[in-house]
Amino acid sequence: MLKRVVVAPSGFKESLSAPAAADAIAAGVRRVLPDAEIDRIPLVDGGEGTAAALARATGGRLVALAATGPVGEPVGTHFALLGGGQDTAVVEMAAVAGLSLVPRTRRDPGATTTYGVGELIRAALDAGVRRIVVGCGDSGTSDGGAGALQALGVRLLDGEGVELPLGGRELWRIARVDASGLDPRLGGVELVVACNPYNVLCGERGVARVFGPQKGATPRQVEELSAGLENWARVLTRDLAVTGVDLRLGRGTGASGGLGAGLASLGAALVPRFPVLLDHLGLDERLARADLVVTAEGALDRQTPRGKVPGEVARRAKLAGRPVLAIAGTLGEGAAEVPGVDACQGILPGPMELAEALVRGAELLTDATERALRLIALGARLPAGQG
Repeated sequence: MLKRVVVAPSGFKESLSAPAAADAIAAGVRRVLPDAEIDRIPLVDGGEGTAAALARATGGRLVALAATGPVGEPVGTHFALLGGGQDTAVVEMAAVAGLSLVPRTRRDPGATTTYGVGELIRAALDAGVRRIVVGCGDSGTSDGGAGALQALGVRLLDGEGVELPLGGRELWRIARVDASGLDPRLGGVELVVACNPYNVLCGERGVARVFGPQKGATPRQVEELSAGLENWARVLTRDLAVTGVDLRLGRGTGASGGLGAGLASLGAALVPRFPVLLDHLGLDERLARADLVVTAEGALDRQTPRGKVPGEVARRAKLAGRPVLAIAGTLGEGAAEVPGVDACQGILPGPMELAEALVRGAELLTDATERALRLIALGARLPAGQG
């Protein structure tokens, strides 16, 4: 009998936050197992909701402010000051440069900027912290972190010494980086970028080619952005005397449209996101007490084991010997082969327009959870096969 169910989903992009997804799954569990103990663990991957989740988990607080959004206009945003005497701020790039902040009619990754990320880092420096963690995920940008560096005092110059405007489409023109005006306080803090280590800046699997189309790039723009990022990595490496990390192909350099590379050029450490983010939540201990683990995300496919929340949950649950059910908005190629996932369920009951599915996300997720658990309950009552 399933007495304790851990619900550990990520958010569904542009539809449900991680807490909303956890609530929807829990509602479906209740329909089948009304007496079960449900442990909700909304999970963050550095994207939307990261700062709030870590502030809540550590007894910290959010600091609200206005900063430059991805299309260059002010947006209301925030960063977190963690509790427990950690002297740490968490800057969530999605809260100021995320795809959800880019209107669908203005989705041009050549124009969007990470300038607001640099403004949040400056605000965290104003708060006097000694450690700043930048969470990468759900980005709407492809500027290699150039905007963030500009906000921190770096000047990006063309061949005539003219400072370049914001946006990834300008990267091919950069001839020189002048860091003489860089905020000196950065030298006194530990800057950590929590990122997906599988994302790289350049090459055939570079960030512009893999994620540019999702952000609105045409095939021609993808190639233009890729060429610009190649130039960006070359100039940064030369002018900032970057050592110890390959800005082109180093692990995590492509995080959030190349923000990882930009911050690494200032000495930031690029680290796998889950150990940094999830250990605050006591995830392993809570998974070990479960009879069933339910995880979820917008898509389940062959990319899931490469730094996605359901893949990480399944990996950790299997170390504890716990069964895992994964629920997803779409089941792509390789969905049934994700290591550690025992069963998977799509949320769509039939053909449906994307816009409708996004609006009905909570309802569809609850119904899918109920369907999956009823099948699990039926399987538990079937007689074992005779050998």
